Amino acid sequence: MAIRKIVTYPAEVLEKKCRTVVKFDRKLAKLLDDMYDTMIEYDGVGLAAPQIGIDERIAIVDIDDESGTIEMINPRITNTSGEQTGPEGCLSFPDLFGEVTRPNYVKIEAFDRKGRKFTLEAEEFLARAIQHEIDHLDGVLFTSKVSRYLEEDELKGVEIE
Repeated sequence: MAIRKIVTYPAEVLEKKCRTVVKFDRKLAKLLDDMYDTMIEYDGVGLAAPQIGIDERIAIVDIDDESGTIEMINPRITNTSGEQTGPEGCLSFPDLFGEVTRPNYVKIEAFDRKGRKFTLEAEEFLARAIQHEIDHLDGVLFTSKVSRYLEEDELKGVEIE
């Protein structure tokens, strides 16, 4: 397992729709392991493949709760409801934080590392993190959804995507 370099804005790979994963093999499993190690190393709660320069629909989320690490390959949002507004940051935008409004509930379909399809429902912070990472796979950056940018003193003791 290896720590990968985080791609920071501006980088073309961050703003394009990623390719669908078609091969579920050892290479994919290693990439997922590397993504997890990289996310932990940089103290993130999620990481999408384009953030390490890979144009594929792969993302992981781990908000350090009972859900554990969620690996999403070719994820697709099938339902959303409600609304929440909260602070978000992004490993590809170091030291930049903003207030973003997103649905409070999300339901997704995705595949695991072995190519098995699964459905997942999430609310609140986990829903926010999942939506943030899926946005990356569509070339959508959180900065396009910020209603206002936040100063560092506004972030004390707050969970941030």
